Amino acid sequence: MLNLNLPTLAPTKATTAAAPGTTALTTQQCYIHPVVLFSILDHYLRRSTGQDRVIGTLLGVRSDDGRIVEIRSCFAVPHFETDDEIQVDMEHHSSVFALHKRANAREQIVGWYATGSSLSKYAALIQEFYAQEAAPYSAVHLVVDAEMSNGDLGIQCLQGAAVGVRAHSENCVFLPVPYELQYQDAELSALQAASGSETGLELVSDMEQLERTICELRAMLDRVTTYVRNVCAGNTKANNVVGKYLMDMLAVVPKIDAEQFSTLFQTHLQDILMVAYLTNLTRAQLNIADRLQRFA
Repeated sequence: MLNLNLPTLAPTKATTAAAPGTTALTTQQCYIHPVVLFSILDHYLRRSTGQDRVIGTLLGVRSDDGRIVEIRSCFAVPHFETDDEIQVDMEHHSSVFALHKRANAREQIVGWYATGSSLSKYAALIQEFYAQEAAPYSAVHLVVDAEMSNGDLGIQCLQGAAVGVRAHSENCVFLPVPYELQYQDAELSALQAASGSETGLELVSDMEQLERTICELRAMLDRVTTYVRNVCAGNTKANNVVGKYLMDMLAVVPKIDAEQFSTLFQTHLQDILMVAYLTNLTRAQLNIADRLQRFA
C-alpha cells in the first residue's frame, strides 16, 4: 500500500525549470481505443459507496522515439483518499500488470487515469509514481468526466512537467497532449449501434452481413474492371501507382481453377454446418440435463 501525504512546507518562490535528474521524453500525440473509455466508465459505475473518484493504470505501446502513445487497455487500481492523504494499493497494481504482461507482452505502462471534471489535489503525487513506472518516458494522465457535468463525456489528456528549482513531487504542472480516438470499422459499427438510432443503423444477422460484404466486393471489382477497360481502350489516362497496386493485389491471389475453388468452398461450408449442428445438439442436451436435475 502506497501512502501519499500532502506537503506541509511553506510556499516559496520558484522559477520554471526542469528538475535535475527527472528529464523524460515527452509525449506529443496520443491515440485512445474506445475500450479504454468503456473500462473507465465501468470502473466508475462499480465504485464503492461514498467514493467520488476512481483511478487506474493505462497500458499501451509507444513509437520508437516514444513521442506517440497508443493507449489500448487499462485496469483499475483500488485506492482510498481523505482530505489529508491518499492510499493506493500498489501491490494490486503490480500483480495485475504482471498477469497482463503474460497475455500482452508488447504493452507497457504509459500512464494512469482518473475520473472527475478537474484534476485531483493528489494528481501530482500519483503522477510522480507513474513517472517512475513509465521511465524513461513521460507518464500520460487521462482525466474522464464520468458524471458528464458539462453535458458530454469530457476527456483531458495531460502529462506532467517539472516546475521549480528543487525536485519535489508537488512541483508539477500538467500540460495538455493532443489525442484522437482510434477505432476499427467493426468498433465503429458497435459504437454507432450503442449511441442510438440517430444514424439509422440496425444490427443484422451474419448472413445479411455476408451478403452486404459480397455486394460491396462485387461493386469494387466492377469499378476496377471498368477502369482497366477504359485504360486499355485509351479512354482514360493510365496511372502507374494504381497499376502497381493492382499488380500487387493480383500477385497475392492464389491461382486455382473454378472447379477446385468450388470443391474447397463446399467442403468448408459443410464443416461449418456440421460445427453449428453439433453446437445446437450440445446446447439441447445441456438444457435437458439441467431440467432433469432440477426435477430430480
